[in-house]
Amino acid sequence: MENLRKYGKAPFSIVVVHGGPGAAGEMAPVAQELKASGGILEPLQTANSIEGQIEELKYQLEKNGDLPVVLIGFSWGAWLSILFTVKYQSFVKKLILVGSGPFEEKYAGIIEETRLSRLTDLEKKKYHDVIKSLIKGSTDVKTLLNQLESVLSITDCFNRIEYNLDIGETFEFRSDIFQSVSAEAADLRRNGILLEQITLIQCPLVAIHGDFDPHPSEGVREPLSKHRKTSKFILLEKCGHRPWIEKQAKSEFYKVLKYEIMC
Repeated sequence: MENLRKYGKAPFSIVVVHGGPGAAGEMAPVAQELKASGGILEPLQTANSIEGQIEELKYQLEKNGDLPVVLIGFSWGAWLSILFTVKYQSFVKKLILVGSGPFEEKYAGIIEETRLSRLTDLEKKKYHDVIKSLIKGSTDVKTLLNQLESVLSITDCFNRIEYNLDIGETFEFRSDIFQSVSAEAADLRRNGILLEQITLIQCPLVAIHGDFDPHPSEGVREPLSKHRKTSKFILLEKCGHRPWIEKQAKSEFYKVLKYEIMC
């Protein structure tokens, strides 16, 4: 799989950053939808450290982007976009966070609690078994991701539309990246470094979040309101973690996203 995709025509001034860590290609539907708004870059991160991913993103944008760009980070990609923006302020004219993980440790445990509360005992076992297998690096990633998607359609989605992961074509999961980068990211939140980084961002910042997302919205909204008085927080109703696959929220999500890109 190539580590950068382009959509639309130059100039390429809009960038979508996937989550995971290691979920390369999951932002493809968003990039496809946005290409009418301008040239889109979809970088696929391959480095197995946070610093490595920051520098990889810098190289991708230097070589292919029309700087400064609108940087749209989803889930883990929201955190990566924050860290990148702080280090390379001149590269980013606006930062948009979608479905970000909470910025403070006190909110972290809520994610798993919420997911498990939405599952039956049998579904909980399936969820734990799949996660363990993915972390171990099973060779049958496609089957495992399809199994995980069936569970996440319950825990992370309010009302999910049909969504094809296209394993090996548009989407690839790397368990080695997930393990190494997740551990680093957890330390950044636990030590308060992630929260400190938010205060250093100079460009406009917008956070878009679903009200059904197991990642608690208050874990994003409250830290932003305390530490960035000029940031904007938008809560989408009847919306889970990935707004672009939600029947009731998809249209509003793209309406909001396109407006924030242009303004």
